[in-house]
Amino acid sequence: MIDLRPVLFVNGFLLLVLAAAMGIPAVVDILSDDVDWKVFATSAMVTGFVALVLIFGARPPARPNLTSRQAFMLTVVAWLSTAVFAALPFAFSNLRLSPVDSLFEAMSGLTTTGATVIRGLDQAPKGILLWRALLNWLGGEGILIMAVVILPLLRIGGMQVFRMESSDRTDTIKPRLTHVAAAVTTVYLIFTILAAVAFRMAGMGTFDAVCHAMSAISTGGFSTSDANLSRWGTAVQWVAIFAMLVGASSFTLWVGPWRRGRPRVLDDAQIHWYLMFIAGFAGLLALWQWTVNDMTPGVAIRHAVFSVTSVVTTTGFVSTNYGAWGSFAVVVFFVLSFIGGCTGSAAGGVKIFRWELLFALAGIHLRRLLHPHGVFVIRYNGRTISPKVLDSVLGFVVMYFLTFALFALALAVVGVDFLTALSASASALANVGPGVGEIIGPTGSYRPLPDPAKWILAFEMLLGRLELFTVAVLFSRSYWRE
Repeated sequence: MIDLRPVLFVNGFLLLVLAAAMGIPAVVDILSDDVDWKVFATSAMVTGFVALVLIFGARPPARPNLTSRQAFMLTVVAWLSTAVFAALPFAFSNLRLSPVDSLFEAMSGLTTTGATVIRGLDQAPKGILLWRALLNWLGGEGILIMAVVILPLLRIGGMQVFRMESSDRTDTIKPRLTHVAAAVTTVYLIFTILAAVAFRMAGMGTFDAVCHAMSAISTGGFSTSDANLSRWGTAVQWVAIFAMLVGASSFTLWVGPWRRGRPRVLDDAQIHWYLMFIAGFAGLLALWQWTVNDMTPGVAIRHAVFSVTSVVTTTGFVSTNYGAWGSFAVVVFFVLSFIGGCTGSAAGGVKIFRWELLFALAGIHLRRLLHPHGVFVIRYNGRTISPKVLDSVLGFVVMYFLTFALFALALAVVGVDFLTALSASASALANVGPGVGEIIGPTGSYRPLPDPAKWILAFEMLLGRLELFTVAVLFSRSYWRE
């Protein structure tokens, strides 16, 4: 039987952090003379009380040393519990959201999906708007720490390539991983501050700039306006493009030692693929808008770069209704929702690294047709990729598309139309946010969907955010056997 005390004990501290975070929007509401501050104060007290109960009630006799099974359990329980308690301000606020909508909004925020059921954001209390941005920011930080510390050690989907040490010895890895986690958090905070300053200089108000900076760097996509980024001008949208690009880049490479006076991230093969992929599809769609839809070249380039960057980085910001660009563009954006950002980033999706290995593997199979007895290896940044890593990547991709299909079928069963079911499943699993179609498109909302569909999508967001296997392993018999 798995000892749950360390899991509950650590989870108590995470809920304590969440309770403390609720104090920030409470202060903002007090300064804005909004009575909603009581909502956050009450939610913080409830969350803090439960956190203290877990800390003192499940305190292990010695310093907790998590096993791999406990790490799986902690990861899933932590994201579920924080989403439940993060939903309290939505449920108690003047927005009058139902419990299902409140949990959906909280899960969307923490998983950095950005799908929303709230309308009337321009008139919403500042505390609620800040809370949505904070959920994005905290969720992005959480997935970064998970990608750096937990997933590589659990060997999920090729993530072991990004271990900080070549040795598996506990006394070697843990100090190094702790150092890297702290460094990643520092870089994450610095980029958020820089983005906020850039948004402010580009014409946003201070409050909007802070909220959008947290949403952009975390690739969350929550905005403070129903019109999203189309409310602001060209300068703001270009700042958002660069902020989204940084948020979906590999933070583990920003904290490493620089080479020849520049960060390692600029020399990484994954980053090269990432930038070339975005540039290629943005150029294709800009050409489509210019030649087919008669959009001026400058405007076509800006909206194409913005929209492609938003979908590939799984941020979900919107500068224009790309759903009205025609069927070709709609299909392109649907395909782009499966790509994802870089491994070791706040972005979701399959990730550029895995696609790079898949294309390399396909190339090897083609060469073997011509040279059946040849010996071929796949290299990444000069390092040979082991067969175990390739197997885990293949397993992840198969599991990813199987999950997408099953959840699309589940959405269809509960009454969602064909296009919306496909798009919503792809968007939730990749944590993109907006989908395609009239209901959940760039200018739409998830509010009209039936409650069962929202439950399904909330769970799918969690699956996508936790790289599938972290959750799936809990349903296996071998996990519960001694």
